[in-house]
This record gives sequence, structure tokens and C-alpha cells, in this order.
Amino acid sequence: MSSLNGLSEKNSERLLFYTELVNNELEKYRQAVFNNIGEEKNAAEAMWYSLSAGGKRIRPVLVLEFCRMCGGDDKSALPAACAIEMIHTFSLIHDDLPCMDNDDLRRGKPSCHKAYGEVNALLAGDALENLAFGVIAESESLSDTQKVRLIRTLSKATGISGMIGGQVIDTEYEGKPLPEELLLKMYGMKTGALLRAACEMGCICGGGDDEKIKSAGDYGENLGLAFQIIDDILDIAGSDEKLGKPTGSDAVNGKVTYASLNGVESSAEFASTLSEKALNALDLFEDPVFLKELTMCLLKRDC
Repeated sequence: MSSLNGLSEKNSERLLFYTELVNNELEKYRQAVFNNIGEEKNAAEAMWYSLSAGGKRIRPVLVLEFCRMCGGDDKSALPAACAIEMIHTFSLIHDDLPCMDNDDLRRGKPSCHKAYGEVNALLAGDALENLAFGVIAESESLSDTQKVRLIRTLSKATGISGMIGGQVIDTEYEGKPLPEELLLKMYGMKTGALLRAACEMGCICGGGDDEKIKSAGDYGENLGLAFQIIDDILDIAGSDEKLGKPTGSDAVNGKVTYASLNGVESSAEFASTLSEKALNALDLFEDPVFLKELTMCLLKRDC
């Protein structure tokens, strides 16, 4: 995780612990799927090709850390953490398809549709989305009330009023003028909604009250906007090698971004302001040191 090298040794160890926890749990789900696989093997392999391709695992880390800050344990939050990473991966697979962003690389590897074909990639994304909700529903470490609230939160963040709705706006405005107000709304839906959900879901798993859930959501919403604006900047000023995908794709696809509207310097300042708002939302929680440090590292990341 070269982009997060600013973490202290203690918090680097915590991040590594969380990511290994998630990766090990995802491997258990993979084994369960492949124990019952037949002719559908290619699509199943495509699912795990993308899910195991790396990445920062920020969303599951947020689930686990907010659960901890609300007094919960890792076991109760792991299903939700894995579920949200499955949703995130499904969105990346679909984003890369020829009918969407048409990207050939993801995390330094051929995109899912390049490795397994467009049909298998499409179905792999669909399968990951469905598996995510099943993982929560079948959890033995969560109460039925928690499961319903988690599924409702994740469904809203994923659907037409969240991530998918943001993608609709993104594709419909390719090559067209996009007002800044609508652009930020799209960011809040396409990127912010899932990050917000991760934070809220962690609180739900940890037994946090409504006030903490709201503060966690405010943190995730501001972090999501900042995260997307940094992505915009990196698409202009980053390197293909560090990003693991081609830079300049937004301009090639005719997409308006916050950085293309306002310039790199002004965009970096706005991302910093948003990150400060995210940090302020953590004041309600005990021991938010890890998340505060992680927030600043994400602001300064180079991939």
C-alpha cells in the first residue's frame, strides 16, 4: 500500500491486520463457492480474479474500525466488511466494461472483461452483488435486527439513489457540460454513498446508537467526496505505473471532473477542506487516532 506510507508503525500494523483479516475471510467465501461449482466455473473465476486483485480495502477497513470504536469485535463486523468489498468490486468490474469506461487495466492487471470476456465479467459483477447480501443474511454473528439494517443500508447505497444512480449521471453526461453542483451530487452518489455505508455499517455491527451512526455517515460522506476529487487529480497528474491503470482516461472519455473544472491546485485545497470536515465528525468517537491518520494518508496518496 505505497499510497498509505504515511501511517505510523502502530497504525500500519492495524491496517495490515484488518486487510489480512478481510482477505482470509474472503478466501473462505471463495472456497465455499468453488465447492459447489460446475459449468458456471468461468464466471466464478472471474468474480475472484477481480476480488483478489488487491486494492486498499478501505471500505472493509472502515467497517471494522467503526465497529471497534463502537465497542464491537471483529467477528461481528467481518461479514459486512466482506460484503461491502464485494459490492465495490462488482462496481469496478462494471465500470471497466466497454459500454461504460472501457478500461483495459485495473490495479495493474487486465480488466475482468479483458481476462474473462465481456459476458463473464458482466455476470461476475452481478454474482458478487448478490453474494454480498447473502453473506450478511447468513451471518451467525449478527442479530436479525442488525442484518435487516445492514442490508437496508447497503442496498440504498448501492442502488439508484446511490452508487448506480451516480453512474447513470456519469454516463449520461459524457461529452456534455456538467454543472459543478450536479457533479458533486454525482460524486456523493457514485463514491460517497458506499463509503458512507461502510462507516454506518461498522457502527451497526458494533451496536452504536443513532447519533454515532449519523456522525459516522457524515465522516464517510466527506471522505468520499475528498477521495473522488483526489482520484480526479491523479487522473491528470498521476502516473500509470503507480495507479495501475491509464491516466488521462477522463479526458479521453469526455468526462467533466472537479479537477478539470477547477484545476489541480484548487481541487487539492477543496479535498483538504472536505477531509477536515471528515476529521471533525470523528470527535464523537473514542480513540479515533487510526482513522484520523488514515484520512490524512488518503488525502496525500499518489495512487
